[in-house]
Amino acid sequence: MYTSFFGLGEKPFAITPDPRYLYMSGRHAEALAHLLYGINEAGGFIQLTGEVGTGKTTVVRTLLEQLPGHADVAVILNPRVTPLEFLLAICEELGVFVRDEDESSVKALVDILNKRLLDAHAKGRRVVVIVDEAQNLSAETLEQVRLLTNLETATQKLLQIILIGQPELREVLARNELRQLAQRITGRYHLDPLSRDETTAYVRHRLMVAGATAEVFSPSALREVHRLSHGIPRIINVICDRALLAGYTRDQHRVGPALVRQAAAEVYGRPISPRWFGWAGALAAVAAVLVLAVGVWRLLNDPGPAAASQASSASAAAPQAAADVPSTGSALAPDSIAAVAATPDPETPPEPSPTAALSAEQTELETTPDLSTLLANGRAATSTDTAFTELFRLWSGHYDPASGRACDQAAEQGLECLFQRGSWGQLRALNRPAILTVTDDAGRAHQLVLAGLRDDSALVTLDGRQHELDLSQLSRYWYGDYLLLWRPQISGVRSLSVGMRGDEVRWLRRSLEAAQGGPVSEPGSDYFDTDLARMVEAFQRRHRLEVDGIAGVQTQIVLATVLDEPGTPLLLAGTTSGG
Repeated sequence: MYTSFFGLGEKPFAITPDPRYLYMSGRHAEALAHLLYGINEAGGFIQLTGEVGTGKTTVVRTLLEQLPGHADVAVILNPRVTPLEFLLAICEELGVFVRDEDESSVKALVDILNKRLLDAHAKGRRVVVIVDEAQNLSAETLEQVRLLTNLETATQKLLQIILIGQPELREVLARNELRQLAQRITGRYHLDPLSRDETTAYVRHRLMVAGATAEVFSPSALREVHRLSHGIPRIINVICDRALLAGYTRDQHRVGPALVRQAAAEVYGRPISPRWFGWAGALAAVAAVLVLAVGVWRLLNDPGPAAASQASSASAAAPQAAADVPSTGSALAPDSIAAVAATPDPETPPEPSPTAALSAEQTELETTPDLSTLLANGRAATSTDTAFTELFRLWSGHYDPASGRACDQAAEQGLECLFQRGSWGQLRALNRPAILTVTDDAGRAHQLVLAGLRDDSALVTLDGRQHELDLSQLSRYWYGDYLLLWRPQISGVRSLSVGMRGDEVRWLRRSLEAAQGGPVSEPGSDYFDTDLARMVEAFQRRHRLEVDGIAGVQTQIVLATVLDEPGTPLLLAGTTSGG
């Protein structure tokens, strides 16, 4: 959805592993080196642990790609199995034939595996078993895993086992009953989350692989990504993906820290505050302690009622003494002039104070409430039926809540519904009034009719009245969902593409020629050829649509706007439609 908006060829933060997006940080490279060393040199067990999402699976996939040619590997992805099922899984992974009568015998399976390991050893090959999510192994299966390491020659172990798991694996292996297994672990490595610099490099690496040619995340946004993800790659992917979607819906080509916090709030399901909120809280606490200390000090050093009375008398005597001093020269003249000027003339009506006029103007501006107040006071006026009634009115149509689905009623009046998630830029391009779905601070959904768009503000119709709101204020409550009506110019709503034939194609060709201001062919070919596809692409590029050469719904709507179809209500000020 947002890829073309940011100039990307594909989504860069998919959580599914993709070798092209592999970013080997220093700690990932070190973990991989431990595993490779264990396979080539050691025997027994190697343990790799890390928090969920730190990249353990990425390391394992890279290990499998870099395995030495003399190694045979069995990968166990589902460790919630019995000892018998565990042995069978190893045999299947190694391609060992097991007779039906041996499938129910642990001893028979161990003997079969032992023979396979001896054959591999004679050929100079290493056999490795990798167990993912090993913290889920039962105690009985872990004991069977330990017994497998007893398969050995006089000089070396025949089987190398790598246990991959979450930090709980260390707790499991620390149990007293598993101490024999723990003693056979020859290599341990814990995969820590990415540092702040590594997080920045990780995000930029994935964006570059996806085709980014400019910085998408600001430096402060990348710092927030690290703070809120704690450097865990999987969470980094989810937060960055949501932040890109938020930037797309708000028509922002550069992702800042606020969008990252909004994305993290959706991921964690709770509000996210900026980092400085914590500092402000600490400063407020210190200030409160200081105020309390000053109050206590004043209370302890209060001179008492008598002293306070004397101080009051002294301060009252000072003005009296000054009044008894005769006026000499011009020392008091400025105050006297001010006093005279402040005395009202009973015959001259007082002029209005500039300050009073300013206050009156401010009061008039403040009578228009912000969106949160509008939503709180107009819940009955933000229903779906109310919004459709207003939207149909803008199209000179009629909506009856009791007459079925709104889009069905629209079709009966020659209109079609378009519901999707987009951005302010997309709404400007489509240039049609729309119903916006906004969510208030309490999580309640409201339907508002967007009746006009300006550079930095929007005209929203609510309860029969229009309110002008800043886009920044409206964007706080709108996450991109909208529905608009449009009037198709062809029979049936469908996309037109290369290879199609019919009157719809003829209409498209003639409309594009008219939009370019050139001569319109009569009657025009009804075949969608490559030349027409290039005309569609040029039109899409000119109007900032997705350039695919397919005349879909959005292309048809913008084309109708350019051709000034009669009776079409428009969003943008200064654009008109014939009627």
